[in-house]
Amino acid sequence: MNSENILFAFGLTLFAGLSTGIGSIVAFFSKRLNPNFLAASLGFSAGVMIYISFIEIFSKARNSLGEVYGDRIGYWITVVSFFAGIGVIALIDNLIPSFENPHEIKNTNQEQFNKEKQGKLLRMGLFSALAISLHNFPEGLATFMSALNSSALGISIAIAVAIHNIPEGIAVSVPIYFSTKNKKKAFWLSFLSGLSEPIGAILGLFILKAFFNHTSFGIVFAAVAGIMVYISLDELLPTAEEYGKHHIVILGLISGMAVMAISLLLFMVK
Repeated sequence: MNSENILFAFGLTLFAGLSTGIGSIVAFFSKRLNPNFLAASLGFSAGVMIYISFIEIFSKARNSLGEVYGDRIGYWITVVSFFAGIGVIALIDNLIPSFENPHEIKNTNQEQFNKEKQGKLLRMGLFSALAISLHNFPEGLATFMSALNSSALGISIAIAVAIHNIPEGIAVSVPIYFSTKNKKKAFWLSFLSGLSEPIGAILGLFILKAFFNHTSFGIVFAAVAGIMVYISLDELLPTAEEYGKHHIVILGLISGMAVMAISLLLFMVK
C-alpha cells in the first residue's frame, strides 16, 4: 500500500459518505420527488453492488486465501468470512429500533410531516442520523478496501454507495427541517452523518496496516462482499420497491449489473 493509493481510496470513501448531503439538497429544492427515478436509481445501485460482490470481490478473496491455505480450505474460509460479514451488518441493523432505522421507509410527504408533532420529528431525524452513521461505517470499509485493490473497482463501488446514500440524507434532513424550519441545521446534520464512512476507512487502515497480507486481505474482502450483499437485499431493493413500480426496480437492478459487467470488461480489472 503506497500513500497515493491510500489517499485515492480515502477520497473515494469520503465522496461516497458525504453524498448524504445531496439528499438534503434534493429534499430542499425539489418540489416533488420522482419516486420511479429514485426506485430505478436504488435498483441500479443494488445491481452494481451485488454483481461486484459475487463476481469480483468474493472471487478475489477466494483466490487470495487459496494462495495461502489451498483451494479447499481457502474456499471454506472465504465462505465463513462472507457470512460473518453478513452477520456483523445484520447485528448492527437489528440493534437499531425500527422507528429510527433508516431502512424503514418514512413518508416524506410535507402534509404528513405537518401533522406530526415537532418534537417527534426532530427525534426521528436525529436518531436517523445516528442510525445512518452506524450503517455507513462498514460501507466505508468496503469502499476503502475495494479502492486499495483496484481503482476501477473502488470508483464503481463508491458511485453505488453514493447513490443509495442520497435517500438516507433525505431521511435525516426532511424531518429535522420540518421540525426546526432550519435548512442549515438539517443540511449539516445530514451531511455529517456520512462522515462515518471515511472514519470506517481510517480505522480499517490502522487496524489492517499492521498485518496486511493475503490472509487478512482475503478475510476482509469476503466479509465486505457479505456486507454489500446484505445492504443490497435488506436496504436498497426493499426501499426501491416502496418508492416505485416493481419492474422499474428490476430494470434498474439489471442495468446496474450490465453496466458493472461492461465497465469491468473495459477496464479489465485483475
